[in-house]
Amino acid sequence: MLQVSNIKAHKETYIKALKKRNFDAEDLLEEVLQLDEKRRSTQTKLDDTLAEANQLSKEIGLLFKTGEHLKAGELKERSAGLKESSKSFQEELNTTVARLEELLYTIPNIPHESVPAGTSEEDNEEIFKAGEIPELAKGSLPHWELAKKYDIIDFELGNKITGAGFPVYKGKGARLQRALITYFLEKAAAAGYTEYQLPLLVNEASGFGTGQLPDKEGQMYHVTEDDLYLIPTAEVPMTNLFRDRMLNENELPITCTGYTPCFRREAGSYGAHVRGLNRLHQFDKVELVRLEKPENSFEALEGMVAHVKDLLNDLKLPYRILRLCGGDLGFTSALTYDFEVFSTAQDRWLEISSVSNFETFQANRLKLRYKDKDGNKQLLHTLNGSALALPRVLAGILENYQTPDGILVPEVLVPYAGFDLID
Repeated sequence: MLQVSNIKAHKETYIKALKKRNFDAEDLLEEVLQLDEKRRSTQTKLDDTLAEANQLSKEIGLLFKTGEHLKAGELKERSAGLKESSKSFQEELNTTVARLEELLYTIPNIPHESVPAGTSEEDNEEIFKAGEIPELAKGSLPHWELAKKYDIIDFELGNKITGAGFPVYKGKGARLQRALITYFLEKAAAAGYTEYQLPLLVNEASGFGTGQLPDKEGQMYHVTEDDLYLIPTAEVPMTNLFRDRMLNENELPITCTGYTPCFRREAGSYGAHVRGLNRLHQFDKVELVRLEKPENSFEALEGMVAHVKDLLNDLKLPYRILRLCGGDLGFTSALTYDFEVFSTAQDRWLEISSVSNFETFQANRLKLRYKDKDGNKQLLHTLNGSALALPRVLAGILENYQTPDGILVPEVLVPYAGFDLID
Protein backbone atom coordinates (compact mmCIF):
# COMPACT_ATOMS: atom_id res chain seq x y z
CA MET A 1 0.00 0.00 0.00
CA LEU A 2 1.30 3.43 -0.91
CA GLN A 3 1.93 5.99 1.82
CA VAL A 4 -0.28 9.09 1.63
CA SER A 5 2.71 11.31 2.47
CA ASN A 6 4.55 9.94 -0.57
CA ILE A 7 1.50 10.37 -2.80
CA LYS A 8 1.32 14.00 -1.68
CA ALA A 9 5.04 14.57 -2.31
CA HIS A 10 5.27 12.67 -5.61
CA LYS A 11 1.77 12.78 -7.08
CA GLU A 12 2.74 13.66 -10.66
CA THR A 13 5.65 11.23 -10.66
CA TYR A 14 3.34 8.45 -9.44
CA ILE A 15 0.73 9.24 -12.09
CA LYS A 16 3.36 8.99 -14.81
CA ALA A 17 4.91 5.82 -13.36
CA LEU A 18 1.57 4.04 -13.02
CA LYS A 19 0.89 4.63 -16.71
CA LYS A 20 3.53 1.93 -17.29
CA ARG A 21 0.94 -0.41 -15.79
CA ASN A 22 -1.74 1.09 -18.04
CA PHE A 23 -3.29 2.38 -14.82
CA ASP A 24 -4.84 5.86 -14.90
CA ALA A 25 -4.28 7.08 -11.36
CA GLU A 26 -4.86 10.83 -11.64
CA ASP A 27 -8.44 11.02 -10.31
CA LEU A 28 -7.82 8.27 -7.76
CA LEU A 29 -4.75 9.94 -6.27
CA GLU A 30 -6.54 13.27 -6.14
CA GLU A 31 -9.44 11.67 -4.25
CA VAL A 32 -6.95 10.08 -1.84
CA LEU A 33 -5.41 13.47 -1.09
CA GLN A 34 -8.82 15.09 -0.63
CA LEU A 35 -9.90 12.34 1.75
CA ASP A 36 -6.64 12.68 3.67
CA GLU A 37 -7.22 16.42 4.01
CA LYS A 38 -10.76 15.74 5.23
CA ARG A 39 -9.39 13.15 7.67
CA ARG A 40 -6.90 15.65 9.06
CA SER A 41 -9.51 18.39 9.34
CA THR A 42 -12.04 16.11 11.03
CA GLN A 43 -9.39 14.77 13.41
CA THR A 44 -8.50 18.33 14.40
CA LYS A 45 -12.17 19.17 15.05
CA LEU A 46 -12.57 15.99 17.09
CA ASP A 47 -9.43 16.67 19.11
CA ASP A 48 -10.46 20.27 19.79
CA THR A 49 -13.96 19.20 20.82
CA LEU A 50 -12.67 16.48 23.14
CA ALA A 51 -10.14 18.90 24.66
CA GLU A 52 -12.86 21.48 25.30
CA ALA A 53 -15.14 18.80 26.79
CA ASN A 54 -12.33 17.63 29.05
CA GLN A 55 -11.65 21.18 30.23
CA LEU A 56 -15.36 21.73 30.89
CA SER A 57 -15.48 18.53 32.92
CA LYS A 58 -12.75 19.88 35.19
CA GLU A 59 -14.52 23.22 35.55
CA ILE A 60 -17.84 21.50 36.36
CA GLY A 61 -16.15 19.48 39.08
CA LEU A 62 -14.70 22.62 40.67
CA LEU A 63 -18.04 24.43 40.51
CA PHE A 64 -19.81 21.60 42.29
CA LYS A 65 -17.12 21.62 44.98
CA THR A 66 -17.64 25.36 45.56
CA GLY A 67 -21.43 25.03 45.59
CA GLU A 68 -22.05 26.88 42.31
CA HIS A 69 -24.60 24.30 41.16
CA LEU A 70 -26.53 26.59 38.79
CA LYS A 71 -23.43 27.55 36.83
CA ALA A 72 -22.27 23.94 36.88
CA GLY A 73 -25.62 22.90 35.38
CA GLU A 74 -25.23 25.39 32.53
CA LEU A 75 -21.82 24.02 31.74
CA LYS A 76 -23.18 20.46 31.84
CA GLU A 77 -25.65 21.36 29.08
CA ARG A 78 -22.79 22.74 27.01
CA SER A 79 -20.75 19.62 27.76
CA ALA A 80 -23.59 17.40 26.52
CA GLY A 81 -23.60 19.33 23.24
CA LEU A 82 -19.87 18.81 22.87
CA LYS A 83 -20.31 15.07 23.45
CA GLU A 84 -22.86 14.93 20.63
CA SER A 85 -20.52 16.89 18.37
CA SER A 86 -17.59 14.63 19.21
CA LYS A 87 -19.71 11.57 18.43
CA SER A 88 -20.64 13.05 15.06
CA PHE A 89 -17.00 13.94 14.29
CA GLN A 90 -15.88 10.41 15.28
CA GLU A 91 -18.42 8.82 12.94
CA GLU A 92 -17.36 11.15 10.13
CA LEU A 93 -13.70 10.34 10.82
CA ASN A 94 -14.35 6.59 10.80
CA THR A 95 -16.19 6.83 7.47
CA THR A 96 -13.43 8.95 5.94
CA VAL A 97 -10.63 6.66 7.15
CA ALA A 98 -12.46 3.57 5.88
CA ARG A 99 -12.98 5.13 2.45
CA LEU A 100 -9.36 6.31 2.32
CA GLU A 101 -8.07 2.84 3.19
CA GLU A 102 -10.43 1.27 0.65
CA LEU A 103 -9.01 3.49 -2.11
CA LEU A 104 -5.40 2.89 -1.08
CA TYR A 105 -5.97 -0.86 -1.33
CA THR A 106 -6.96 -0.46 -5.00
CA ILE A 107 -3.77 1.35 -6.09
CA PRO A 108 -0.95 -0.93 -7.30
CA ASN A 109 2.69 -0.45 -6.41
CA ILE A 110 4.80 2.11 -8.25
CA PRO A 111 6.98 0.37 -10.86
CA HIS A 112 10.72 0.74 -10.47
CA GLU A 113 12.30 3.06 -13.01
CA SER A 114 13.89 0.08 -14.81
CA VAL A 115 10.49 -1.53 -15.52
CA PRO A 116 9.69 -1.25 -19.24
CA ALA A 117 6.32 0.02 -20.40
CA GLY A 118 4.09 -2.58 -22.00
CA THR A 119 0.64 -4.10 -22.03
CA SER A 120 1.25 -7.86 -21.78
CA GLU A 121 3.84 -10.64 -21.49
CA GLU A 122 4.74 -10.00 -25.11
CA ASP A 123 6.42 -6.77 -23.97
CA ASN A 124 8.63 -8.35 -21.28
CA GLU A 125 12.39 -7.91 -21.78
CA GLU A 126 14.67 -10.90 -22.06
CA ILE A 127 17.82 -9.97 -20.15
CA PHE A 128 19.63 -13.31 -19.87
CA LYS A 129 19.67 -16.77 -21.42
CA ALA A 130 21.73 -19.84 -20.57
CA GLY A 131 21.94 -23.57 -21.20
CA GLU A 132 21.96 -25.79 -24.24
CA ILE A 133 18.63 -26.88 -25.67
CA PRO A 134 19.03 -30.63 -26.20
CA GLU A 135 18.37 -32.40 -29.48
CA LEU A 136 15.70 -34.94 -28.67
CA ALA A 137 15.30 -38.21 -30.50
CA LYS A 138 12.49 -38.61 -32.99
CA GLY A 139 9.24 -39.48 -31.26
CA SER A 140 10.08 -37.68 -28.03
CA LEU A 141 7.08 -37.07 -25.81
CA PRO A 142 5.64 -34.23 -23.71
CA HIS A 143 5.82 -34.77 -19.97
CA TRP A 144 2.18 -35.80 -19.50
CA GLU A 145 2.73 -38.73 -21.87
CA LEU A 146 6.07 -39.57 -20.26
CA ALA A 147 4.36 -39.55 -16.86
CA LYS A 148 1.85 -42.12 -18.10
CA LYS A 149 4.46 -44.22 -19.94
CA TYR A 150 6.67 -44.58 -16.85
CA ASP A 151 3.78 -44.55 -14.36
CA ILE A 152 5.22 -41.73 -12.22
CA ILE A 153 2.38 -39.15 -12.23
CA ASP A 154 -1.32 -40.03 -12.45
CA PHE A 155 -3.44 -37.11 -13.57
CA GLU A 156 -6.62 -39.16 -13.93
CA LEU A 157 -6.37 -40.54 -10.40
CA GLY A 158 -5.96 -37.01 -9.04
CA ASN A 159 -9.00 -35.96 -11.04
CA LYS A 160 -10.97 -38.87 -9.53
CA ILE A 161 -9.98 -37.99 -5.96
CA THR A 162 -10.30 -34.22 -6.18
CA GLY A 163 -10.55 -32.74 -9.66
CA ALA A 164 -8.43 -31.42 -12.51
CA GLY A 165 -5.18 -29.80 -11.43
CA PHE A 166 -4.48 -32.13 -8.48
CA PRO A 167 -2.03 -34.79 -9.75
CA VAL A 168 -0.90 -37.87 -7.84
CA TYR A 169 2.88 -38.51 -7.86
CA LYS A 170 3.88 -42.17 -7.70
CA GLY A 171 7.03 -44.22 -7.18
CA LYS A 172 10.04 -42.55 -8.74
CA GLY A 173 7.90 -39.52 -9.57
CA ALA A 174 7.19 -38.94 -5.88
CA ARG A 175 10.81 -39.60 -4.97
CA LEU A 176 12.09 -37.17 -7.62
CA GLN A 177 9.65 -34.55 -6.33
CA ARG A 178 10.98 -35.05 -2.79
CA ALA A 179 14.56 -34.90 -4.06
CA LEU A 180 13.92 -31.52 -5.68
CA ILE A 181 12.36 -30.12 -2.49
CA THR A 182 15.28 -31.32 -0.35
CA TYR A 183 17.85 -30.03 -2.81
CA PHE A 184 16.23 -26.59 -3.02
CA LEU A 185 15.95 -26.30 0.78
CA GLU A 186 19.56 -27.36 1.35
CA LYS A 187 20.79 -24.84 -1.22
CA ALA A 188 18.77 -22.12 0.54
CA ALA A 189 20.18 -23.12 3.93
CA ALA A 190 23.72 -23.04 2.53
CA ALA A 191 22.98 -19.49 1.29
CA GLY A 192 22.08 -18.41 4.84
CA TYR A 193 18.28 -18.66 4.76
CA THR A 194 16.50 -19.86 7.91
CA GLU A 195 14.01 -22.63 7.21
CA TYR A 196 10.42 -22.45 8.45
CA GLN A 197 7.54 -24.90 8.44
CA LEU A 198 4.43 -22.81 7.94
CA PRO A 199 0.63 -23.02 8.22
CA LEU A 200 -1.14 -23.77 4.95
CA LEU A 201 -4.13 -21.62 5.94
CA VAL A 202 -4.04 -17.91 6.74
CA ASN A 203 -6.53 -15.39 8.06
CA GLU A 204 -7.85 -12.35 6.22
CA ALA A 205 -5.35 -9.99 7.87
CA SER A 206 -2.46 -12.03 6.46
CA GLY A 207 -3.98 -11.92 2.97
CA PHE A 208 -4.30 -8.13 3.19
CA GLY A 209 -0.80 -7.81 4.62
CA THR A 210 0.97 -9.24 1.56
CA GLY A 211 -1.53 -7.95 -1.00
CA GLN A 212 -3.37 -11.11 -2.04
CA LEU A 213 -6.53 -9.49 -0.68
CA PRO A 214 -8.48 -7.82 -2.07
CA ASP A 215 -6.58 -8.09 -5.39
CA LYS A 216 -6.58 -11.90 -5.82
CA GLU A 217 -9.55 -12.91 -3.70
CA GLY A 218 -11.12 -14.92 -6.53
CA GLN A 219 -7.93 -16.95 -7.02
CA MET A 220 -7.73 -18.19 -3.42
CA TYR A 221 -9.54 -21.15 -1.89
CA HIS A 222 -11.69 -19.80 0.95
CA VAL A 223 -12.77 -21.89 3.95
CA THR A 224 -15.91 -19.87 4.54
CA GLU A 225 -17.01 -21.32 7.90
CA ASP A 226 -13.69 -20.36 9.52
CA ASP A 227 -12.94 -17.38 7.24
CA LEU A 228 -9.50 -18.77 6.38
CA TYR A 229 -7.70 -18.99 3.06
CA LEU A 230 -5.48 -21.76 1.66
CA ILE A 231 -2.14 -20.20 0.83
CA PRO A 232 -1.38 -19.42 -2.83
CA THR A 233 2.34 -19.27 -1.93
CA ALA A 234 4.53 -19.56 1.18
CA GLU A 235 5.24 -15.85 0.77
CA VAL A 236 1.97 -15.10 2.57
CA PRO A 237 2.52 -16.86 5.93
CA MET A 238 6.28 -16.33 5.81
CA THR A 239 6.14 -12.55 5.36
CA ASN A 240 3.31 -12.28 7.89
CA LEU A 241 5.58 -13.79 10.54
CA PHE A 242 6.79 -10.19 10.89
CA ARG A 243 3.47 -8.34 10.68
CA ASP A 244 3.13 -5.55 13.28
CA ARG A 245 6.81 -5.83 14.19
CA MET A 246 9.33 -3.13 15.02
CA LEU A 247 12.77 -4.58 14.30
CA ASN A 248 16.17 -3.24 15.24
CA GLU A 249 18.72 -2.45 12.57
CA ASN A 250 21.12 -5.08 13.93
CA GLU A 251 18.52 -7.82 13.21
CA LEU A 252 18.66 -7.11 9.47
CA PRO A 253 18.65 -8.58 6.95
CA ILE A 254 16.17 -11.30 7.78
CA THR A 255 16.23 -14.23 5.34
CA CYS A 256 13.66 -17.03 5.33
CA THR A 257 12.92 -20.12 3.29
CA GLY A 258 10.25 -22.78 3.42
CA TYR A 259 8.58 -25.53 1.45
CA THR A 260 4.79 -25.64 1.18
CA PRO A 261 2.11 -26.91 -1.11
CA CYS A 262 0.41 -23.96 -2.83
CA PHE A 263 -3.26 -23.70 -3.79
CA ARG A 264 -4.70 -21.55 -6.57
CA ARG A 265 -8.25 -21.51 -7.87
CA GLU A 266 -7.30 -19.55 -10.99
CA ALA A 267 -9.17 -21.06 -13.90
CA GLY A 268 -7.15 -21.98 -16.95
CA SER A 269 -8.12 -22.30 -20.57
CA TYR A 270 -7.97 -25.56 -22.45
CA GLY A 271 -5.17 -26.79 -24.68
CA ALA A 272 -1.64 -28.18 -24.56
CA HIS A 273 -0.30 -25.06 -22.84
CA VAL A 274 -2.24 -25.94 -19.67
CA ARG A 275 -1.98 -29.73 -19.86
CA GLY A 276 -0.20 -31.94 -17.37
CA LEU A 277 2.02 -30.00 -14.99
CA ASN A 278 1.81 -26.75 -16.94
CA ARG A 279 -0.94 -25.34 -14.73
CA LEU A 280 -2.17 -26.84 -11.47
CA HIS A 281 -4.49 -25.93 -8.61
CA GLN A 282 -2.15 -27.59 -6.09
CA PHE A 283 1.62 -27.61 -6.48
CA ASP A 284 4.80 -27.63 -4.40
CA LYS A 285 7.22 -24.73 -4.09
CA VAL A 286 10.25 -23.65 -2.09
CA GLU A 287 10.10 -19.93 -1.36
CA LEU A 288 12.64 -17.31 -0.34
CA VAL A 289 11.70 -14.15 1.59
CA ARG A 290 13.98 -11.30 2.62
CA LEU A 291 13.48 -8.22 4.80
CA GLU A 292 16.01 -5.55 3.90
CA LYS A 293 16.89 -1.95 4.64
CA PRO A 294 15.80 0.14 1.63
CA GLU A 295 19.36 1.00 0.59
CA ASN A 296 20.27 -2.70 0.38
CA SER A 297 17.17 -4.21 -1.22
CA PHE A 298 18.11 -4.07 -4.90
CA GLU A 299 21.51 -5.60 -4.25
CA ALA A 300 19.65 -8.32 -2.34
CA LEU A 301 17.30 -8.78 -5.30
CA GLU A 302 20.27 -9.41 -7.58
CA GLY A 303 21.56 -11.91 -5.04
CA MET A 304 18.25 -13.78 -5.18
CA VAL A 305 18.41 -13.82 -8.97
CA ALA A 306 21.93 -15.27 -8.77
CA HIS A 307 20.67 -17.94 -6.34
CA VAL A 308 17.97 -19.12 -8.76
CA LYS A 309 20.51 -19.06 -11.60
CA ASP A 310 22.72 -21.42 -9.60
CA LEU A 311 19.85 -23.87 -9.12
CA LEU A 312 19.10 -24.00 -12.82
CA ASN A 313 22.76 -24.20 -13.78
CA ASP A 314 23.15 -27.16 -11.41
CA LEU A 315 20.11 -28.85 -12.98
CA LYS A 316 21.57 -28.13 -16.44
CA LEU A 317 18.25 -26.88 -17.77
CA PRO A 318 18.07 -24.27 -20.53
CA TYR A 319 16.50 -21.11 -19.13
CA ARG A 320 16.08 -17.39 -19.62
CA ILE A 321 15.32 -14.39 -17.41
CA LEU A 322 12.73 -11.75 -18.24
CA ARG A 323 12.25 -8.30 -16.73
CA LEU A 324 8.49 -7.91 -16.54
CA CYS A 325 6.90 -4.92 -18.22
CA GLY A 326 4.42 -2.68 -16.43
CA GLY A 327 1.40 -4.43 -17.93
CA ASP A 328 2.55 -7.86 -16.70
CA LEU A 329 3.86 -6.74 -13.31
CA GLY A 330 2.12 -8.10 -10.21
CA PHE A 331 -0.06 -5.72 -8.20
CA THR A 332 2.32 -5.53 -5.23
CA SER A 333 5.66 -5.62 -7.06
CA ALA A 334 7.98 -2.73 -7.92
CA LEU A 335 10.29 -4.93 -10.01
CA THR A 336 10.01 -8.60 -10.99
CA TYR A 337 12.30 -10.98 -12.83
CA ASP A 338 10.67 -14.11 -14.23
CA PHE A 339 12.67 -17.27 -14.90
CA GLU A 340 11.51 -19.58 -17.67
CA VAL A 341 12.79 -23.06 -18.51
CA PHE A 342 12.66 -24.29 -22.08
CA SER A 343 10.52 -27.36 -22.61
CA THR A 344 12.05 -29.04 -25.63
CA ALA A 345 9.25 -31.53 -26.18
CA GLN A 346 6.62 -28.77 -26.07
CA ASP A 347 8.86 -26.27 -27.87
CA ARG A 348 7.94 -23.47 -25.48
CA TRP A 349 9.12 -21.54 -22.45
CA LEU A 350 7.58 -22.36 -19.07
CA GLU A 351 7.65 -19.93 -16.13
CA ILE A 352 9.27 -21.52 -13.08
CA SER A 353 10.15 -18.60 -10.80
CA SER A 354 9.35 -14.98 -10.07
CA VAL A 355 11.80 -12.92 -8.00
CA SER A 356 10.42 -9.58 -6.84
CA ASN A 357 11.17 -6.48 -4.79
CA PHE A 358 8.05 -4.92 -3.27
CA GLU A 359 9.96 -2.00 -1.74
CA THR A 360 7.77 -0.57 1.10
CA PHE A 361 4.42 -1.60 -0.44
CA GLN A 362 3.88 -4.73 1.66
CA ALA A 363 5.68 -3.35 4.72
CA ASN A 364 3.24 -0.44 4.91
CA ARG A 365 0.28 -2.83 4.88
CA LEU A 366 2.03 -5.10 7.39
CA LYS A 367 3.10 -2.24 9.68
CA LEU A 368 6.59 -3.70 9.43
CA ARG A 369 9.26 -1.22 10.48
CA TYR A 370 12.73 -1.01 11.94
CA LYS A 371 14.64 1.47 14.07
CA ASP A 372 17.84 2.74 12.54
CA LYS A 373 20.94 3.52 14.63
CA ASP A 374 19.60 7.02 15.33
CA GLY A 375 16.31 5.65 16.62
CA ASN A 376 14.29 6.72 13.57
CA LYS A 377 11.44 4.42 12.52
CA GLN A 378 11.44 3.38 8.86
CA LEU A 379 9.54 0.96 6.67
CA LEU A 380 11.46 -2.08 5.49
CA HIS A 381 11.66 -3.43 1.95
CA THR A 382 10.27 -6.94 1.43
CA LEU A 383 11.41 -9.33 -1.30
CA ASN A 384 10.42 -12.83 -2.30
CA GLY A 385 11.25 -15.41 -4.93
CA SER A 386 10.45 -18.97 -5.96
CA ALA A 387 13.45 -21.22 -5.57
CA LEU A 388 11.81 -23.07 -7.16
CA ALA A 389 8.23 -23.94 -8.14
CA LEU A 390 8.35 -27.67 -8.82
CA PRO A 391 5.77 -28.63 -11.47
CA ARG A 392 7.37 -26.97 -14.47
CA VAL A 393 10.89 -27.75 -13.27
CA LEU A 394 9.85 -31.38 -13.17
CA ALA A 395 8.21 -31.04 -16.59
CA GLY A 396 11.45 -29.59 -17.95
CA ILE A 397 13.50 -32.43 -16.47
CA LEU A 398 11.20 -35.14 -17.82
CA GLU A 399 11.13 -33.66 -21.31
CA ASN A 400 14.70 -32.45 -21.68
CA TYR A 401 16.30 -35.50 -20.06
CA GLN A 402 14.33 -38.15 -21.94
CA THR A 403 16.27 -40.75 -23.91
CA PRO A 404 15.26 -43.92 -25.79
CA ASP A 405 16.23 -45.88 -22.65
CA GLY A 406 14.34 -43.76 -20.12
CA ILE A 407 14.53 -40.42 -18.34
CA LEU A 408 17.91 -39.49 -16.90
CA VAL A 409 18.00 -37.80 -13.51
CA PRO A 410 20.09 -34.62 -13.31
CA GLU A 411 23.41 -35.49 -11.71
CA VAL A 412 22.96 -33.04 -8.84
CA LEU A 413 19.71 -34.81 -7.80
CA VAL A 414 20.98 -38.39 -7.86
CA PRO A 415 22.21 -38.35 -4.21
CA TYR A 416 18.78 -37.07 -3.10
CA ALA A 417 16.69 -39.33 -5.33
CA GLY A 418 18.69 -42.52 -4.92
CA PHE A 419 18.46 -43.44 -8.61
CA ASP A 420 19.78 -42.04 -11.88
CA LEU A 421 17.22 -43.30 -14.40
CA ILE A 422 13.45 -43.53 -14.67
CA ASP A 423 12.67 -46.55 -16.85
